Amino acid sequence: MPNRQTLMLKTLMIAASLLGAGLASAQTAAVAQDVQRNVNQEQRIENGLQSGSLSTREAASLQKQTARVDRMESHALANGSVSPREQASIQRAENNVSRDISRDTHNGISGNPASLSSQRMQADVQRNINQEQRIQNGVANGSLTNREAGKLERGQAHVDRREARAGANGHVGAAEQRGIQRAENRDSRAIYHDKHNGRVRG
Repeated sequence: MPNRQTLMLKTLMIAASLLGAGLASAQTAAVAQDVQRNVNQEQRIENGLQSGSLSTREAASLQKQTARVDRMESHALANGSVSPREQASIQRAENNVSRDISRDTHNGISGNPASLSSQRMQADVQRNINQEQRIQNGVANGSLTNREAGKLERGQAHVDRREARAGANGHVGAAEQRGIQRAENRDSRAIYHDKHNGRVRG
């Protein structure tokens, strides 16, 4: 019959294991929630561009803000977990972006969804949506670790900054879009690689 110390040690090990699993599950949920919010924000920007309620310049300004959120997520995930303080900061930044999207879509300034600049920005933002959704899916199904998600968010921040710079003057040129597309292609390959590299969320 096992002695009392052995039983206590086994009980503590099981409790620690369950606690660790619970914390990992909470981390996964928080990261998945943040990335899903990125998807939602990008979709709102895309909708604004398509409806003409956002101009190219406004969308570029919003992309600059989403780049900041992506950088915050990347930094927070560098060590594999997000602290409550980091999560609160990310949520505040996301709330600011959400507020500014709402403000810009209702400020009476209209864009021309049929213009080449708007079409280019729409295509780039749609690609952002697709990439963020792929990251979110990877987090949710365990094929991306938190560190990998953080690295991929850093790539998304880079793309968002390029879009912000390209559209800051209200015009996205063909050469600017090609540069953005090259960056998006690199990110797409990185997402594919990280989702299929055999590392899984533990």
